[in-house]
Amino acid sequence: MPHSSDSSDSSFSRSPPPGKQDPSDDVRKVQRREKNRIAAQKSRQRQTQKADTLHLEFRSGQTRATARMSSKNQATSLCVQESEDLEKQNAALRKEIKQLTEEMKYFTSVLSSHEPLCSVLAASTPSPPDVVYSAHAFHQPHVSSPRFQP
Repeated sequence: MPHSSDSSDSSFSRSPPPGKQDPSDDVRKVQRREKNRIAAQKSRQRQTQKADTLHLEFRSGQTRATARMSSKNQATSLCVQESEDLEKQNAALRKEIKQLTEEMKYFTSVLSSHEPLCSVLAASTPSPPDVVYSAHAFHQPHVSSPRFQP
């Protein structure tokens, strides 16, 4: 829609004719430019502050993530160490069980060979029933035999 060149048009009434600028218009332009400059400066400051805040949050997040990973690595390391210690203890206990089983077999055979010769058993009137020794029959504290010393 073409504009008419009617002088009563409101869009043209604001601009003074060329060469006839009002000094108050110059002051307004200077004030508007100054306000615009200040607003742009404030906007840039807000933008910079927001970027700085985001950088700090990002670094803080990285620090927390690193701390969590470090904590998890330490926990994993502790679990691995504990597992290795338990495996060593298990091996030592299995070795001790083996030694004690061998010692029990030895003492059982010594007792079996002693029973026919035992004067205490022969002196008693009623003959004792056959004694069966199970692995759980020996509940006394461990007595080391010189034969089975490590």
